Amino acid sequence: MNKALTTSLSVPLYKQLEQTIGAISRYLAWINLALIAVIVLQVILRKVFSNGQIALEELQWHLYATAVMFGTAYAQVSNLHVRVDLFYHKFSARTKAIVDLFGIACFALPFVIIVILHSYDFAYESWRVNERSASPSGLDYRWLIKSVIPVSFSVLFFALIAKVLRSINTIKEGANDGSE
Repeated sequence: MNKALTTSLSVPLYKQLEQTIGAISRYLAWINLALIAVIVLQVILRKVFSNGQIALEELQWHLYATAVMFGTAYAQVSNLHVRVDLFYHKFSARTKAIVDLFGIACFALPFVIIVILHSYDFAYESWRVNERSASPSGLDYRWLIKSVIPVSFSVLFFALIAKVLRSINTIKEGANDGSE
């Protein structure tokens, strides 16, 4: 058997998903650098030259939205998301996995699936009419930012699937926290 195929078969699917999402996230993190540059440019134009640009203002929103929307998947696979739970940190790895599995199955996955299903039509309609900014000097291609919604939520869906698979693995293995 091919060595690469053997290696990929020995790595659990949840780890492969997490690694892929991590790679996508590291690549898209550069959007934040572009966002900072656009903000600095906009501030200089507005404060120094009294010439703020609507297109740059909209570009800030688009870059920020893209970074945040794809960042949610990274936060999920790297377990950096905010938890509002008084007891979770005291639970065993197995109990944490059960709580995670319940929360994802009952709350996160249904929400993400609904957003994905509805956002495809939303983005498609924007593509169909070649939507642009309502401002005359705004950005063209509004459909581009609207397309980020179904794509980023699809990545989040796979991040949640990875967490489900990791939780199932942790439950089956008991004391092992599944992070090997």
